[in-house]
Amino acid sequence: MLDRNNSLENVANNDLLETAISRAQNVLAERQQEDGHWVFELEADATIPAEYVLLEHFLDRIDVKLEQKIGVYLRRIQGDHGGWPLYHDGDFNISASVKAYFALKAIGDDINAPHMKRAREAILAHGGAETTNVFTRFQMALFEEVPWRATPAMPVELVLMPKQALFSVWNMSYWSRTVVTPLVVLAALKPKAVNPHNIHIQELFVEPPEQIKDWIKGPYRSYWGHIFKRLDQIVRPSEKFIPSKLRQLAIDKAVKFVEKRLNGEDGLGAIYPAMANSVMMFRALGISDDDPRAKIAWESVRKLIVDYGEEAYCQPCVSPVWDTALSGHAMIESATGARATNSQETLQQLDKGLNWLKDRQILDVKGDWAINNPNLESGGWAFQYNNAYYPDVDDTAVAGMLLHRRGDSAHQESIERARKWIIGMQSKNGGWGAFDIDNNKDFLNHIPFADHGALLDPPTVDVTARCVSFLAQLDNPEDKAVIERAIKYMRAEQEPAGCWFGRWGTNYIYGTWSALCALNAVGISHDDPAIKRAVDWLLYVQRSDGGWGEDEASYEGAPAGQYHVSLPSQTAWAILGLIAAGQQKHPAVERGIQWLINHQNEDGEWQEDPYNAVGFPKVFYLRYHGYRQFFPLLALSRYRNMQSSNSGRVEVGF
Repeated sequence: MLDRNNSLENVANNDLLETAISRAQNVLAERQQEDGHWVFELEADATIPAEYVLLEHFLDRIDVKLEQKIGVYLRRIQGDHGGWPLYHDGDFNISASVKAYFALKAIGDDINAPHMKRAREAILAHGGAETTNVFTRFQMALFEEVPWRATPAMPVELVLMPKQALFSVWNMSYWSRTVVTPLVVLAALKPKAVNPHNIHIQELFVEPPEQIKDWIKGPYRSYWGHIFKRLDQIVRPSEKFIPSKLRQLAIDKAVKFVEKRLNGEDGLGAIYPAMANSVMMFRALGISDDDPRAKIAWESVRKLIVDYGEEAYCQPCVSPVWDTALSGHAMIESATGARATNSQETLQQLDKGLNWLKDRQILDVKGDWAINNPNLESGGWAFQYNNAYYPDVDDTAVAGMLLHRRGDSAHQESIERARKWIIGMQSKNGGWGAFDIDNNKDFLNHIPFADHGALLDPPTVDVTARCVSFLAQLDNPEDKAVIERAIKYMRAEQEPAGCWFGRWGTNYIYGTWSALCALNAVGISHDDPAIKRAVDWLLYVQRSDGGWGEDEASYEGAPAGQYHVSLPSQTAWAILGLIAAGQQKHPAVERGIQWLINHQNEDGEWQEDPYNAVGFPKVFYLRYHGYRQFFPLLALSRYRNMQSSNSGRVEVGF
């Protein structure tokens, strides 16, 4: 960190600002891959690397050296409370802790070692392994740590149900669908882990599992929970009466679903849980590890490993399209403006990224989204390298805005295909979900299987804001009605305090920045009450040092937009939101810019340990390693460029 005691009055014209931009720009340029794309690490909590270790023991495909490195990682992130949290400095989480303990024991850690003893005591003090979530109990059932009745009834026949049926997999989110389909095959076949070292964790249970009669104890989020618990009690004993031919038909259909979407070395759904379940499903079916299907499924999992040499972990997925689009916005912003340097070289580098992005637009596959709009032409981008069945509108909007900003006529067809696809993905309430249309049958979040409360993909403000920004940036008159419906939805979702909830980024600062960008792009007056309330909120939560901070605790009841330290990504989002609201000359923005300058390292990078994104609120959080780099660069460059703006309005959607 540099000591830059520069006066706020001169920050806009100070060479330190340009130096900070140049250094950050160089970092991104150096991180660009040879073919033009960017990809940064995507880190979750202890559960994914722990599950990977257990997967190796399920299969008896143990990589001893790799597991030792994962062990180093798991020990390092153990909390002071003895267990493992869901995010940096978070509270104890029972499910993450049980999985991490199980994995470390499988790796070979002595249960009487101090860290294992602390973990075991913390787990028992929090109710024991019997209080873990559904996915953890499924994992334990595979290793015979709990009976299968410890898991909710999920008959494989679910895959036979059409969309019109209440419990159809087609009414679940994409991530749930890809995770559940191979999982219900496992539940039907009830395979046993090879477990070559005969590792067990009965010492983590307060009550012996075989003596537990009631595994579904809530807490219930509504009366639906009680109803579905009763239904579970009826369905489970009834499964033995399902005709064997019907069961085999369902298994065959589930397998075909998986095979059709195996997605090469990028894996089923391109997300770890689905990929790991597909690997176990093939083994349970008696399919040889050398079979092309099983082989590619295993390779897809292995590609998620990050190996530092002494330490390793497994990512939940990879984010190259998202990282490339966001890095591209930061680079193009840094290359524009009267004071920009190395503009031509930067834009040439950017064009390599744009060509890479363009080649990954999904134009010839109608994915699962088409079940709700079969006549819609494909045109989206996925989050990962390849995931043709599951493009998402957030990536599509951000990529489309970047292509449009470059102004190259060669991209017009790609932009138009993206525009049409996004319009066709709008939900009835005017908002957009990430992957599906009207994926909002909330009662499904109350079935026993969905104790995580994240079975669905309903519209959210942050995704909706990105779609509005994209369509507004294109400025097609015929899109006016689509945009107006979306703005109405966004206005209705504004919190009383003036902020917006952030579904995919942490949290209210992220959501508020996203919404303000969209309202600006549409041309809504900066004096609009919604914008003024949002500005007041951002000013209120600014920290005394000039930065902004928020961590995942705000998803769990902590005050919105607040944290005990300022963070680079959060500060950048707040600055970008205030600039979008016409506040580029406000002292609060200048103080935020000064904070970013002062906290940039000599090498041009920023440090950020807290997690900055969310998979499922209260359940699964993420740390995008790139956020601390490209968002501050975007904010610094946008601030510089807006100082000479005559309109006082950001002319692009992002």
